[in-house]
Amino acid sequence: MLLQPEVSPSSEASPVTGPQRCVIVVDEALSPGKASNAAAVVAFTLGQRHSHLVGAQLFDSEGAGHPGLIPIGIPILKATDRQLIDLRQKSLGHCDVVDFPVEGQATTDYLAFLEAVRALPGDSLRYLAVGIVGGRKKVGKLVGGFSLFS
Repeated sequence: MLLQPEVSPSSEASPVTGPQRCVIVVDEALSPGKASNAAAVVAFTLGQRHSHLVGAQLFDSEGAGHPGLIPIGIPILKATDRQLIDLRQKSLGHCDVVDFPVEGQATTDYLAFLEAVRALPGDSLRYLAVGIVGGRKKVGKLVGGFSLFS
């Protein structure tokens, strides 16, 4: 769920310069099912915002086509809820950020989700996951201390 308009999707802004990295960091306290859901929600939005990261269509030996996939991979890392807040804040202005507030898993009604987030000041939001796309070195510095979600 994109909640901060300060960062434009790089696919619509300037052309990609240098190697890119895409990472999703989820709350380590989430169950595997909730963490998978949070990562999928963030990945879907990142894919829409960064269609240039999708690789060429795949073809099998019979010539049937299969959709292209991201060739750079997307590690799913874990962090505490406080680390997610800090990661999001440190990433803004340097990377494209897609965040998924905790209110997103409190309802299946998107309008209720919108209203729940709208009722909160931005600095009180907590996140289930944060996805970032940016230069390889910058993203590496931002997530260097996090380990894989397992």
